[in-house]
Amino acid sequence: MTDIQFTAIPTSQAEAFRNGEPDAYGRHPEKSLSPGGMPCRHCLGEITEGEAMLLLAYRPFGALQPYAETGPIFIHDRVCPRYEASEVLPPMLDSPDYIVRGYSADDRIVYGTGAVTPTTEIGARAKSLFERDDIAYVHVRSARNNCYQCRIDRG
Repeated sequence: MTDIQFTAIPTSQAEAFRNGEPDAYGRHPEKSLSPGGMPCRHCLGEITEGEAMLLLAYRPFGALQPYAETGPIFIHDRVCPRYEASEVLPPMLDSPDYIVRGYSADDRIVYGTGAVTPTTEIGARAKSLFERDDIAYVHVRSARNNCYQCRIDRG
């Protein structure tokens, strides 16, 4: 079976947003205080109650195309370390389930690969998707709102 790597947004992107660079919609990230339990897409941990956070539109694809979904994400306003664990489930994934979906090398959804998956089975689901030659990477998305959580790559 294939090894997997949970992949957070790049540090260079997080730093650019913290420095006021515009988001996917050309707007500056909104700064506010976390009500608690908000997931940081850089350290893949929790933004605790009262911590400063940024809210911004994020497109986890290199180019605009019909499948390049854009949506809201949160990151710590402070510097936080990028998530680096490989097959360890990121701590921010604490809902009962998520959408796990495969994408091709040209950043297209591979139809038939998306499934609402119990959190404890995300790793196994990703490994099974990577058995297919047409899957380049996998997204983990909210099962309730389809928000981007993180990417999974081959390890």
